[in-house]
Amino acid sequence: MAIAGAADEAGTPLLAKTVDGSVDYKSKPAVRSSSGGWRSAGFIIGVEVAERFAYYGISSNLITYLTGPLGQSTAAAAANVNAWSGTASLLPLLGAFVADSFLGRFRTILAASALYILGLGLLTLSAMIPSDCKVSSLLSSCSPQFQIVTFFSALYLVALAQGGHKPCVQAFGADQFDEKDPEECKAKSSFFNLWYFAMCSGTFLTLWVLNYIQDNLSWALGFGIPCIAMVVALVVFLLGTRTYRFSIRREEDRSPFVRIGNVYIAAAKNWSVSASAVADAEESLGPISPKISHQFSFLNKALVAKNGSCSVDDLEEAKAVLRLAPIWLTCLVYAVVFAQPITFFTKQGATMERSITPSYKISPATLQSFESLSIVIFIPLYDRLLIPIARSFTRKPGGITMLQRIGTGIFISFLAMVIAALVETKRLKTAADYGLVDSPDATVPMSVWWLVPQYVLIGISNVFTMVGLQEFFYDQVPSDLRSVGLALYLSIFGIGSFISSFMVSVIEKLTSQSGQVSWFANNLNQAHLDYFYWLLACFSFIGLASYLYFAKSYVSKRLNTL
Repeated sequence: MAIAGAADEAGTPLLAKTVDGSVDYKSKPAVRSSSGGWRSAGFIIGVEVAERFAYYGISSNLITYLTGPLGQSTAAAAANVNAWSGTASLLPLLGAFVADSFLGRFRTILAASALYILGLGLLTLSAMIPSDCKVSSLLSSCSPQFQIVTFFSALYLVALAQGGHKPCVQAFGADQFDEKDPEECKAKSSFFNLWYFAMCSGTFLTLWVLNYIQDNLSWALGFGIPCIAMVVALVVFLLGTRTYRFSIRREEDRSPFVRIGNVYIAAAKNWSVSASAVADAEESLGPISPKISHQFSFLNKALVAKNGSCSVDDLEEAKAVLRLAPIWLTCLVYAVVFAQPITFFTKQGATMERSITPSYKISPATLQSFESLSIVIFIPLYDRLLIPIARSFTRKPGGITMLQRIGTGIFISFLAMVIAALVETKRLKTAADYGLVDSPDATVPMSVWWLVPQYVLIGISNVFTMVGLQEFFYDQVPSDLRSVGLALYLSIFGIGSFISSFMVSVIEKLTSQSGQVSWFANNLNQAHLDYFYWLLACFSFIGLASYLYFAKSYVSKRLNTL
């Protein structure tokens, strides 16, 4: 892969390149600053702020829309939210594949943005259609389910658009800093922190502005504003075109998927070859044989020419991807915890005392802003205070390693679920003390601010784990697969949402048998969300122990980074 900046009028890249495609920083020092760096990253971060504003404008209050205008039960709505959220987090794998193999990140972002705008426009239209479909000015006749079909079609179109947008925008932003240059390499680490800071700033704005509009003014307006935000984001992204630094694939480069896939296929075909044949194949490589790692040695069978061989570089790339699997798997429980604020935390808040003034009540979904606010406050403290202190002890550029950062966040998420369980136990006791167990619409005389600590802890855990996972999966995959690396990180949360949805469905079925009251009953004063939170706390502890075991034995792609 070669790295090129914006082209001059003759079409010549503004960055000098060496024969092997790397950037030559000494050839044209005066022109190097004309592309990439923080100026280009600024445009891209601005796009991310608008995109997160739009995405969370839909997802943060989705359960309220489903249980309100669409009339779904709490359990069904939570399952639908988790299913959609899971799909939205898995589709980046498809978007990353398209970007890294065919369109490139820049074109994929453009296509995804257009699809985003279309989906949000249809979502706005669906909110304008009455539930009885009496819209003679639009349609002569329609089924009673027309609004629901239109809504969910638009919703999953947004998920598809997010799948192309999310992995490519962040990878494209990180591409503006070249790791071969010491100064830009240092700036890249700060980029991931600033990225998440800006993203959560957009989310914070969403939760205070859009949620209020949706709950008190109009759902159509609440969905229409995100559509306008995405139009603005696309314009901003195009304005920065001439400043961007692009990764250009040479004609002789094979697709990274083909290279890595060939390793797995060759190893499978050569499964019966002897250890001596593998040793002979390694020895025949001569001076480069020491580059072959001993981990996943069964893949070394791909070097035997019996059924087609591969290069050592291809072999090590395949091992680097496989090495990520244990970390990916052990972070799934964290993703299940991450799914709770937009579902059950929000429904809890709806039952509690939310008055700020006699005439104003805070929206239940707006409480999620405390998660974003804690991130916005804590990231500068982490980047400017905690990291320098840690660096003075560890002598590591990042203060702590990426794996240590991820593990710290998983532990904090465990504490968040313990706090959530204790608060819900108190809420249920308060409802019982005031005789409100059989009054689902009554306000429990307990301040909604009791929920703030669990939101704050989830937010702080995100600073450690979410940002750590972003940097880890970007850094540890082959350079040609960085969009896929970020898509793999997002897929953790996609699978986590599906696991959460599956758990809710199974627990709902098991706990509602024989006339029992479900843990997720529509009347939350009779339900037992506290049991569910204790269950998640137990799973979090088990997940943390598993993560620590595998993280300890992880072999880094680069020295001194983990």
